[in-house]
Amino acid sequence: MAARRRTLRILTGAAAVSLALASAGWSRPVPPRPEVRSPAPAADAPATLCAPAGVLRGERGERAAVSLCVGSGTPVTAVSAPATCRRPGTSVRYACLTSGSWTAGRDGVTVASGPLPGSQPYPGPGTYDVTAAVRVRSTPAGVDLRGTVRARLTLTAPKQRPTHRVEVEPRSLRPGTTTTLTYTVYRDSEQGDGSARFGLIGEESTGVRISTADSRCVNPLIGRAPSRDRLTHSVDCALTDLQPGRPATVRVRVALASACSTVVSKLGYWMPRGQALYTGGMLEGPKVGCD
Repeated sequence: MAARRRTLRILTGAAAVSLALASAGWSRPVPPRPEVRSPAPAADAPATLCAPAGVLRGERGERAAVSLCVGSGTPVTAVSAPATCRRPGTSVRYACLTSGSWTAGRDGVTVASGPLPGSQPYPGPGTYDVTAAVRVRSTPAGVDLRGTVRARLTLTAPKQRPTHRVEVEPRSLRPGTTTTLTYTVYRDSEQGDGSARFGLIGEESTGVRISTADSRCVNPLIGRAPSRDRLTHSVDCALTDLQPGRPATVRVRVALASACSTVVSKLGYWMPRGQALYTGGMLEGPKVGCD
């Protein structure tokens, strides 16, 4: 019997200790959970960086919270302005359409600009002040706001070395003359292949005429078949043998009347990745001026 009383006293004491511990535990604040962070991408990995840029408000309480997003780590950077739309007194979940224009500056100097959404050559790592004039509309209708938003974005991905480049001589034209322009197209990378599409175009309204004897090039065909009309102010060339150390040379003749015309050019190139559909890039060539 004495042994049973001792057992009860031991159990009662253990229960009291357990209750005290539990009470002490309930009286303390719950420790915060450790923050869970996604692993940071490699500095040179393609990524999109977004930052809150501003809130647009309407007279009837409409509201659009706008962000500015910039891509990095690829030869071309895409800029967009996603938004979240609200309108008081309704439970409708709006989708937002954003449009407008943007500029990006670094150290007080504008380095890029364009439409929204849009793309420009990647300017490289650095801190950029991005300003956008935007219009935000909702689907279904109910929100239609305009305004200016701003964000400061720091990009870390290094600027990729160009794989192709285009040079031209001479760099200027004169009215009333015919000039031979010599374009040299380089492929400086082991990546990709020898295929590229090179095009150049003058200002149609000036009456400029561009021609070439190069069998790889044509004046582009226009009009519905069987029309044989061609653009006389533009030339399009299909290059297939570009290799590092073996550039392609294209010579064209540019005939100007009494009016000036500049000539601009661009190069489209392939960077195959297996059977992926969208590969390659577009490079802006040199601009030939007129004086």
